[in-house]
Amino acid sequence: MQASEKWMSDKYTVARITKDNEHFEVLIKPQKALDYRMGKITAITEVLVTETIFSDANKGTKVSEENLKKAFGTTDPLKIAEIILKKGTLQLTTEQRRKMIEDKRKQIIDFISRQAVDPKTNLPHPPLRIENAMEQIHYSIDPFKPAEEQAKEIIKLLRPVLPLKMEHVSVSVRIPAEYSAKAYGTIKGFGTIKKEEWLADGSWYGILEMPVGLYGPLLEKIGEITKGNAEAKIIS
Repeated sequence: MQASEKWMSDKYTVARITKDNEHFEVLIKPQKALDYRMGKITAITEVLVTETIFSDANKGTKVSEENLKKAFGTTDPLKIAEIILKKGTLQLTTEQRRKMIEDKRKQIIDFISRQAVDPKTNLPHPPLRIENAMEQIHYSIDPFKPAEEQAKEIIKLLRPVLPLKMEHVSVSVRIPAEYSAKAYGTIKGFGTIKKEEWLADGSWYGILEMPVGLYGPLLEKIGEITKGNAEAKIIS
């Protein structure tokens, strides 16, 4: 058994990039590589199984220094590995990919339920209804692509199956003085504050632009913080 075959059998995977029709690969520890890609760790040496650049890691075929210099402007394997890991394709384990796709699916469903409403009722669709509709369109979720970007694509595809409307509203909010400091950060998380003022009695007044689907959750949250003493209404 070649060394590279042993590495692969030990559940190491590959990150690769293609330049001028030539393949460049590094053997990686899958979880460490994912952590590196997501910014959780910064040391490239923690990720690599070996500081070797391959043209085919499965066969153990190395790239010549001449070709490395031509493609990357350097022969330093750590610098090249960094480029491959940041810009190339990361081969995930089956379990990693399953978990990342499932996490991304939940983020997408959450985004759609918060940002879009049923045009007939102006209320958000329940998450389960969105999930069931997504199964009908067979959208392939990309574990690395931002959830918001994919959600906007999915909303377009869902419309023949599930009526959806993206709509923003302006909401006036008034928070009593004793709760204003605590509620302020929460309110900002629901949308964009277009106008605000601290009134003479210490209370806070503002106009918030936000997705209509978040209006119900906003009322619930500020009602919880202020023990039902906040005022909020849609003004446009």
